[in-house]
Amino acid sequence: MNLPANLKYTKEHEWIRVEGGVAYIGITDHAQKELGDIVYVDIDTLDKEVAQDEVFGTVEAVKTVSDLFSPISGTVLEVNSHLEGSPEAVNSDPYGEGWMVKISIANPAELDALLSAETYGELVGA
Repeated sequence: MNLPANLKYTKEHEWIRVEGGVAYIGITDHAQKELGDIVYVDIDTLDKEVAQDEVFGTVEAVKTVSDLFSPISGTVLEVNSHLEGSPEAVNSDPYGEGWMVKISIANPAELDALLSAETYGELVGA
């Protein structure tokens, strides 16, 4: 299983990559494998504030729909428009082209509560 060490993770299977005062968020390799073939990503929170652990969208796979939870509080600055026509990028490249939102970081202290790659790996049995 692919778990980049430079990312932080949540128990709900989201990852977060911090770049300056913004963060990129998506779902983990483990999550996309559990969901199966992703057919649609629905995120309607652009320009809206979301709180830590609040739902910012959903991801639809062939067999289920799953909520997406924000690892941190902030404002959704950008939604990955590439996913509109290619939702399968979440399956093929969950940490690259498959990122879902870019969010401002309202409270940097929230990052401290997130899981390391090692801790997340233990959680999912990697």
